Amino acid sequence: MSGHSKWATIKHKKAAVDARRGKVFTKLIRELTSAARMGGGDTEMNPRLRTAVTTARASNMPSDTIQRAIKKGTGELPGEVYEEITYEGYGAGGVAVLVDVLTDNKNRTVAEIRHIFSKHGGNLGETGCVGWMFGRKGFITLPTSQVDEDTLLEIVLEAGGEDVKTDAEMYEIVTSPETFDDVRTVLEQKGLTLEVAETTMLPQNIVPVEGKQAEQVLRLMEALDDQDDVRKAHANFDISDEVMTALAS
Repeated sequence: MSGHSKWATIKHKKAAVDARRGKVFTKLIRELTSAARMGGGDTEMNPRLRTAVTTARASNMPSDTIQRAIKKGTGELPGEVYEEITYEGYGAGGVAVLVDVLTDNKNRTVAEIRHIFSKHGGNLGETGCVGWMFGRKGFITLPTSQVDEDTLLEIVLEAGGEDVKTDAEMYEIVTSPETFDDVRTVLEQKGLTLEVAETTMLPQNIVPVEGKQAEQVLRLMEALDDQDDVRKAHANFDISDEVMTALAS
């Protein structure tokens, strides 16, 4: 599996645990509100909101909480206005990092993000320093035990997907942002269980890291994910399965 796939899977499992403690609800509510504010409250017409609602439901968020968050975004209920900002920087070993945030206090957030980078062997950079290394894509993973590769490839390509990669345990499916929802819907209609399904920034090149640098990179990513204002953090690292599993535990 690629570094992105391994980290996305770890985040997915971690989010499931955090959701039981209610830890991720604040971020999900912010995403629902911002998605509705940007594109309206109709999930049929707003792909970002549709994805946010799906994620919220998967995290067992009550329907009335989802609807309140959406109504705050559309202005039907009073609510905070969040600014969307992307910060760019480097982790240990020259790993490129993009951090998408939703914040109601830009000065507070940038100070906290800068501190997190510094604490874990990285540094916050200027706008544009690493963004060119990533491209927005749809990204889906599912276990290879569910379907054979030829069948999956046919399903994905017919639905508008771009590529399917395989290792011993997991398929990685890449789509354009525009066809992501179609591909995900078709896969779910086929009865397949998806491990990860998101639109994200995929790296165009990979930086392998190991040893202390690998630990610093993972601690950086964990700290960014735990910061309340961070929507998503993306990076172009690759760490061996053994090291990733040991550090993530």
